[in-house]
Amino acid sequence: MTLALLFPGQGSQFVGMGKALCESSSAARAVFEEADRVLGLPLSRLCFEGPDEDLKLTVNTQPAILTHSIAAHRELAASSPERLEGATFCAGHSLGEYSAEVAAGALTFADALRLVRERGRFMQEAVPPGVGAMAAILGLPPQDVEAACREASAGEVVAPANYNTPEQTVIAGHAAAVARASDLCVARGAKRAIPLPVSAPFHSPLMAPARERLQPLLESAPFSQPAWPVITNVDAAAAARGPVLRDALIRQVDSPVRWVESVRLLAREGVDRALEIGPGNVLAGLVKRIEKGIKVETYG
Repeated sequence: MTLALLFPGQGSQFVGMGKALCESSSAARAVFEEADRVLGLPLSRLCFEGPDEDLKLTVNTQPAILTHSIAAHRELAASSPERLEGATFCAGHSLGEYSAEVAAGALTFADALRLVRERGRFMQEAVPPGVGAMAAILGLPPQDVEAACREASAGEVVAPANYNTPEQTVIAGHAAAVARASDLCVARGAKRAIPLPVSAPFHSPLMAPARERLQPLLESAPFSQPAWPVITNVDAAAAARGPVLRDALIRQVDSPVRWVESVRLLAREGVDRALEIGPGNVLAGLVKRIEKGIKVETYG
């Protein structure tokens, strides 16, 4: 059996995340302690105790999910290494791509922490509060969602941000344009258009200022050759060289997450088993709707 390691992105956070793991595992506890030291703030306390409104701020959410995911990965490596045997690929959804690169050895945990903390800050500051929005479109083929976005733009930005499953595409952009596109998607036959409670229009062209600010930080960060190829969000392709992984993370900021294509690539490469590592089980549900032949377990 061929294994892929999957790492979740934003939307998986919750107060109490990682607490039970840290109470039972010294390996996990060491990861949270390192995060507190590197960031110079009590991230572990925020994860374990909240408050929820602070944890939901993307500048905090991103390092929190990264830390939980790496804590779970290191606990598995310490206590149940056999569960990681046979790993041939890593993949992460959005922010999870950073966790995947840490797990594969392409990026150190400390460097990833610093990068995602700034990534969150730059994303938050790229668009004033209330200007941007995101919505999940359910039950409509992606090409129809794309057409609705083009029709709804009217001089503003709205575009697919996450191709999550064949029947779930998240759109992002200016709030009014997202609302117009949502209505058009429903008119074209979508089952639902659900506004998402997010703080910024992630993975849309409105994130270009965040990409420009993050690029020099990524260019100065050391990347190594990973132990396994990482499937990059922006290209839905396997990358095994540091410069390629760095470039993909730069372009990822304001480009859509091509998750459907990424999972289908894993299936073509012979992956029949996946392990979602980190908070929640969102990716397990998505994979089930894309490739039923890949069986996903969760840990975290």
